[in-house]
Amino acid sequence: QVQLVESGGGLVQPGGSLRLSCAASGSFFSINTMGWWRQAPGKQRELVAAITSDGNSDYADSVKGRFTISRDNTKNTVYLQMDSLKPEDTAVYYCNAKDVLLTTRARLDAWGRGTLVTVSS
Repeated sequence: QVQLVESGGGLVQPGGSLRLSCAASGSFFSINTMGWWRQAPGKQRELVAAITSDGNSDYADSVKGRFTISRDNTKNTVYLQMDSLKPEDTAVYYCNAKDVLLTTRARLDAWGRGTLVTVSS
């Protein structure tokens, strides 16, 4: 059992910055990959960035160079630093944990409830 709680969303002007956080809690040993996805109205949910337990990361082309994902394994927390924000970044951002090893030895994936990011003048 694992719970993900996002925070840090809000309203920001184009060109501004925002930092999202996602804290994982529950009865688990490890999380293989943590990432951020986003979904805007009428669009498919898309992967924004992901990071493995050993620190390797990947980004969507649309955010590369502007966003930075990081992870603190001691705190079971993943972050997304978003700089040079554009109106097209507006979406609900979801935290995802992939391949969570529970203390029961079962494995599962988990999603947070999402946090809204609005980029507008």
